[in-house]
Amino acid sequence: MKRLVIGLLGILCTVGVFGQERELIWPKGKMPDAQEQQIAAMTNETSNPKFKAEKHRTAYLEWFEAPDESVRNGTCMILISGGGYFTCCDVGLIDLWHKELTKVGAQCVNFVYRTPRPEGLPIYQSAWEDGQRAVRVVRSEAGKRGFDPDRIGVISMSAGSHLALLLATSSQTPAYKRVDAIDDIPCNINFGILNAPAYVTTDGETGTPSIRQGYGADVTLSSIFKFDEKTCSLSLHHGGNDPYSPNGSTLIYRQLRRMKIPAELHLYPDKGHVAFGLERGIEFLRQMGFLGKLEDEVAIESRFSSDEARGSYSKENIWPDGKTPDFREDQCTPYIEWHMPKVLKTKAIQIIYSGGSYTGNSPNSFEVAPARRYLNDKGMTVVTMQYRTPRPKGLAKHTTAWEDLQRAIRIVRSEAAAKGLDPNRIGIMGSSAGGHLTLMGVTSSRHQAYLPIDDLDKIAPKVQWGIGIYPAYALTDGIDKFNVTGGNDDSAVLVPEFSFDLDTAPMLFVHGDDDGWAAMNSVKAWEKMRSMGIQSELHTLALRPHCFQRTASPGTGSYTYLDRIWEFLNAKGVLKDLEQ
Repeated sequence: MKRLVIGLLGILCTVGVFGQERELIWPKGKMPDAQEQQIAAMTNETSNPKFKAEKHRTAYLEWFEAPDESVRNGTCMILISGGGYFTCCDVGLIDLWHKELTKVGAQCVNFVYRTPRPEGLPIYQSAWEDGQRAVRVVRSEAGKRGFDPDRIGVISMSAGSHLALLLATSSQTPAYKRVDAIDDIPCNINFGILNAPAYVTTDGETGTPSIRQGYGADVTLSSIFKFDEKTCSLSLHHGGNDPYSPNGSTLIYRQLRRMKIPAELHLYPDKGHVAFGLERGIEFLRQMGFLGKLEDEVAIESRFSSDEARGSYSKENIWPDGKTPDFREDQCTPYIEWHMPKVLKTKAIQIIYSGGSYTGNSPNSFEVAPARRYLNDKGMTVVTMQYRTPRPKGLAKHTTAWEDLQRAIRIVRSEAAAKGLDPNRIGIMGSSAGGHLTLMGVTSSRHQAYLPIDDLDKIAPKVQWGIGIYPAYALTDGIDKFNVTGGNDDSAVLVPEFSFDLDTAPMLFVHGDDDGWAAMNSVKAWEKMRSMGIQSELHTLALRPHCFQRTASPGTGSYTYLDRIWEFLNAKGVLKDLEQ
């Protein structure tokens, strides 16, 4: 094989396992903490009968082809496999990542560190040394390879994400003593996409699954992560059933928020220890500007302006005349509207209503009408609701709205069968104050909102799922305003009106990371549901405020958020009768 000397370091290049240029990162005899039992190789290489361990002792980079000039954007992505620090096993992921990221204009390089775990040292030590050195070597080649030395990111899995988190949060802590001039180059990364980071909570930091599933008063983030001044933006992706606890990712996210570092958190129900949501990671890169200039934002109402998919329509008041509980003259009349699709494809029903700080609400707002049209187009029945506002004098702000919601659910359930629909597949969806109302409906259906007025009130107001879009007022630091601590302080807990009773249903949360009604409203509700064994889904969106979807740039999570609803409903089996 052809060998090539690079610079003063004597770093060797060969043809690598993916058929690309391989570059050893340490000069001969200079690799710190070298141990004879360790190798640097992917598992598809070690499985070859001709593999010779003694020829694979040194960590290396494997440079993939440059992206096409038409999409090249100056970003470089370092790809890091997992494998428990025992192997580098994610051959398929490396191949997928490099193909998809090259396609969107990023230069990709595979980083292979030493495994198995070093003897007599922390499980991550030799990999961390290799990682800091690898970033320096990558940065040193930016000019030669045509990318920006300050646009270096990582994408990783499992133990590789543990290593990536060290690179993202602790670059100012030297992992090894200076070897040569390359070590004068900064080793911080500029952003990262971390899949299923393992070993990050103290109940698993020695290299095991999370012993207490990431819960407990004494379970925290491992102290090895310094979160220093060079800590960068991250997109965190984790399965809700991962034995390497997803609470590790929620704790990382919380710390990034405390530092006011833009970040995303993507939590997937019922998923185990897998890499999931690469599309969300690419949307994160696009939103952050690492894939070039964002396209102009587009108003969601201009994208979903047609009622062509709607079939029949009907409207009815929620309460019989003279029977409205806690009636207030100054409040609007509550009602529901049935929007049947032109072509019915599922018997499931989605109830949708808007936000408005409990001072006003509209079933025709940008928070309702586009979602209704989207779901009608998919063949799903939507019921929109106007609840009573403004806030009822002398009562908690949500009281009359909650009464209206319970009654509306009962009406929908009572009429579903006659319309050819399933009374046991009903979900609710609201935004902002409507998101708070959704949490009320999801978590407290056994809690009576009003005294029964007729036989309809014998029907349980139970729902099978909820969708909370930037829910407000869910934490005690933001009961009636912006979250004072951003919801990040441990003293900010879920408000007491959420009962979290035995009929609590799974939810999808979507929240802007830069929302004054903080994303931690959604995150802490997700954490609570997981602690009850309820698998919910959550997505936060970097740099995005309250009402993130009103206008959004194509190719970002704010633009595609309605697709998260459809995916969630499919994943939860809500659409089991959908015509595929």
